[in-house]
Amino acid sequence: MRKLVALALGIAVGIFVFTAGFGLTGSWLGATLIGALAAGICGVWFHIRPPVAIDPAASSRGLAIVAALGTLVALVQVGRLAVFMVDPSRVGYSSVPTSDWEVRHSCLSAYFVSAQVVSTTPNIYDDRIYNLPDDDPAKPRKSRMIGPFRMDVFEYPPPFLILPRLLRLATPEFLSMRMLWFGLNGLVVLLAMLLVARFLGPTAGTRAILLTPLVWAAVPTISTLQKGNVQALVIAGAMLAMVLFERRRWAAGGALLAFATVSKLYPGLLIAYLLARRQWRAVAWTAALAIVFVVVSFIDVGRATYAAFMQHLPGLVGGEAFPAFRNPAAMAINYSVPGLVFKLHLFGVPGMSFGAAKLVGWIYTLVAVAVIVWVARRPLRDDEKPRVWLGILILATLRSPFLPQAYAGFPALWLLTLMAASHPPTARVLGITLVAWGALNVFWPLDWPIDPRLLAIANGVPQAVTIALAVLALRSKARNVEHERRMPSHERDLALDPA
Repeated sequence: MRKLVALALGIAVGIFVFTAGFGLTGSWLGATLIGALAAGICGVWFHIRPPVAIDPAASSRGLAIVAALGTLVALVQVGRLAVFMVDPSRVGYSSVPTSDWEVRHSCLSAYFVSAQVVSTTPNIYDDRIYNLPDDDPAKPRKSRMIGPFRMDVFEYPPPFLILPRLLRLATPEFLSMRMLWFGLNGLVVLLAMLLVARFLGPTAGTRAILLTPLVWAAVPTISTLQKGNVQALVIAGAMLAMVLFERRRWAAGGALLAFATVSKLYPGLLIAYLLARRQWRAVAWTAALAIVFVVVSFIDVGRATYAAFMQHLPGLVGGEAFPAFRNPAAMAINYSVPGLVFKLHLFGVPGMSFGAAKLVGWIYTLVAVAVIVWVARRPLRDDEKPRVWLGILILATLRSPFLPQAYAGFPALWLLTLMAASHPPTARVLGITLVAWGALNVFWPLDWPIDPRLLAIANGVPQAVTIALAVLALRSKARNVEHERRMPSHERDLALDPA
């Protein structure tokens, strides 16, 4: 098992390094050599020093079969997607080759273009940068093109531009940055998943490692990586930050959580969690480094860009800034809690407007903060903390006015594997896990014909599973505390210290 885990991880690292290397060098030979070298080194390293002290007794025959099949599918999925990253003309290697929307949509295009034009056009939130001149705000958006991809609109705070502006120094061309971005995203997400599994200890950590391929084999994860959306990177960075805080790496953890927060805002709910737990050093480092990122960004992009952002911010919070609300199909795949208002609008419910969505959003925000404070004030075992952190991040993402199905799926899939890893891998546990995994893979591209109302109903299944997973993750501690109180003392000691 140890050798097979090391082999799979080495291959995965090699794929991501190859793609990033191609973006940096533009050479098939150079990228292949770099990728092969990285795969070999990491494979040997993970065999000598596995990310988790692999415990074969923690697995079962059923889990081993699921892990083996999941690994094969995941490596094929990631490998074929790497081909599409390197050569976008080979659409047969994309996640959904028959969908022009999936093939041509690129969230990274917004990051690249805004980082490129901000020096001459401070208002990077001007739709005219990204839309065609004949775009009609009352109809589905008409986007400009960047190479073979449709240009997305930029909907992030200015500090986020620090990252794409740095990457442009190494990859000034969009297609090259697309390869580098894919490689970096894959490596950071993989690193976060391994360190979180390590944090769980040998037994649950081994199961988490064996279930990890289910996340990479899933359609939402592959779709997110293909489109270059930063969601997976932000989730992974925030989780890494929390692990680092637990290891008393205050500066590194603060830097990651600070950048995630000033870039996407919603990870700030983890700061509320830290405040409620009175983890003052973590909060102080995060706050201080958030100020540093804002100052650096302000010096880089200037006052005008921040002024444009402040004007744009109400539309971001309320949803008016998102062109997706022009498209009924996009409303149907929106997982957010405020987005439920627009789903009701599809069914003809009166009064379902942006105003109603804002009201729902702020009520939900108050509820989410109260839940986070309640959970944070309870004692937590180390092996429970990652599930709580991920549950908080899912609650936070659900506050966004617009949360597409693909980008909501990744954290839910990860949380599913962590929750399954906390239980013995019986046939019942594996069956429930696979059923939930299948539900989270319900996916329908925007350009495939379907009644938006039917699409909304279909997407209600993975949306409900996502919310249920977050709720269960945050409620599990209350049940465990009560269960431990009823245990005989020797059993309670064993539960708290399974080693």
